[in-house]
Amino acid sequence: MRFFSQRRQFRDLSEQEVIALAISSEEDDARIYRSYAASLRDEFPATASVFDGMAVEEDDHRARLIALHESRFGPTIPLIRREHVAGFYARRPIWLIQNLGIERIRTEAAAMERDAERFYIAAAARSQDSATRKLLGDLAAAEAGHQTAAHSLEQTHLDDDTRASEDDMSKRQFILTWVQPGLAGLMDGSVSTLAPIFATAFATQDTWTTFLVGLAASVGAGISMGFTEAASDDGELSGRGSPIKRGFASGIMTTVGGLGHALPYLIADFWTATTVAILVVFIELWAIAWIQNRFMQTPFFRAAFQVVLGGALVFAAGVLIGSG
Repeated sequence: MRFFSQRRQFRDLSEQEVIALAISSEEDDARIYRSYAASLRDEFPATASVFDGMAVEEDDHRARLIALHESRFGPTIPLIRREHVAGFYARRPIWLIQNLGIERIRTEAAAMERDAERFYIAAAARSQDSATRKLLGDLAAAEAGHQTAAHSLEQTHLDDDTRASEDDMSKRQFILTWVQPGLAGLMDGSVSTLAPIFATAFATQDTWTTFLVGLAASVGAGISMGFTEAASDDGELSGRGSPIKRGFASGIMTTVGGLGHALPYLIADFWTATTVAILVVFIELWAIAWIQNRFMQTPFFRAAFQVVLGGALVFAAGVLIGSG
């Protein structure tokens, strides 16, 4: 496997290449921290200041590494990056982390420093060359220093009240952007498709036809809800976040809500499929009530009564129409 690998083994790198790798890694991490700061600055200025400070720390270490390289090997730094080295720690794409909320970004930043420190410590322990061993040990100490600096920056910019305020704002944004549209979609998909699915089921007693109707109703409702949510509010004035994110949340959950009780009709036996579908409907409605209670602070029994009553009425309508 090693013969076919396009990546270098860390143990095969020269001391110059190790320094070059450290330089490129510091450059990348500084860019990541500045990207986090830029994305958080409007809503979470205190945390953005923390990441600005961490980026400055990375710049300082990069400058020290460049000075070390120039003194030992000259001004020309080899082009080697972490993705060129097998086993070297990787960074997740920024866009994957930015969408997961402020606490996830903080956690990722802490993991970045710990990953780098652990890697350099392990690499130093495997090295037989004293100079390389010392270099890797110094890098591990630098990464540990980054963690201390980050903690100091948090204490400077993030007091308890500020952090609590930012956490509350992040939670509110998560609810407005993801939970609220997703919940609306789940309710629409679960409840609005009951009538056509069960009307078709009792009118035809053909499970395949019922499944096709349920699939069409679910997908159609999901597309409709997704576009409606995305087009209804650009999020600029309401602060509800990206219309694309809200549209996806609403559309996907609408489709899921309808497919839940359409999929049982893949079972060939009509009464078995219908029994499973009714059980799935019961689970869906209670899940909606739980989400309302968990995220929207709606009293559980009130939410359950509203959702179950509404679902029962729609279900009854579908059965009556299909039986007639």
